[in-house]
Amino acid sequence: MNNNQIQPKIFCIGLNKTGTTSLHEAFKVLGLKSIHWCLEKKIPTSSTQESNIQIIIKNNYLVGKKLLADIEEFNAYSDWNTHETNHLFKLLDVQYPGSKFILNVRDFKSWIKSRVAHIKRSSDRKEQLKKNPNNPWFGMNTQAWQEEYYQHHEDVLSYFKNRPQDLLVINVCAGDGWEKLCSFLKLPVPNKLFPHVNKKTFFILMKYHLRKVLPILFKFSIVRKMNNWRKKRNYF
Repeated sequence: MNNNQIQPKIFCIGLNKTGTTSLHEAFKVLGLKSIHWCLEKKIPTSSTQESNIQIIIKNNYLVGKKLLADIEEFNAYSDWNTHETNHLFKLLDVQYPGSKFILNVRDFKSWIKSRVAHIKRSSDRKEQLKKNPNNPWFGMNTQAWQEEYYQHHEDVLSYFKNRPQDLLVINVCAGDGWEKLCSFLKLPVPNKLFPHVNKKTFFILMKYHLRKVLPILFKFSIVRKMNNWRKKRNYF
């Protein structure tokens, strides 16, 4: 794809921990200039020293600038929204007409587990909670997360109900990949496997369940060996 050609913006508007990093990597494979959560390097023409696009977009909104001021050079945006800015997809739609929107989703229970595992690995969680004890993210307020999850999905689906051509609902965690994404973006399917990134949570959960299952399997194995030994003993 020629990046000099003007392309519609693509916004991932699902919540975090729903395959945003995988989609970011997929966009790059497709030749799109994609940004995920944070600028890798400062943009020479930028008027801000901030690198976190969640903060950039929120600050732009608060001062009345276009939401993508200082980061308009990208084609695709992911992990830009928080519980405070989820609703801004509507304003992005107004400010950048012709854009495409992707609602990346995930099974609720696995999404909760992934979020909890992610936050437990965070090095600054305690510090953030000291600053704001009511922060639903670092406070792991799963009730607030549940409300956010269902309310946001309802808002997005309602907003685009008469514009199915502008919204893609995709679940990369459940196996959705190139066919669905490329069909929506009207781009050829690349001859590469779809990137599935951040599988760390999967292995953490597997380790957790194995800790519970392995002792049972071991016990079962011992009992079975004992029974076989008894049978052989009785036979002789």
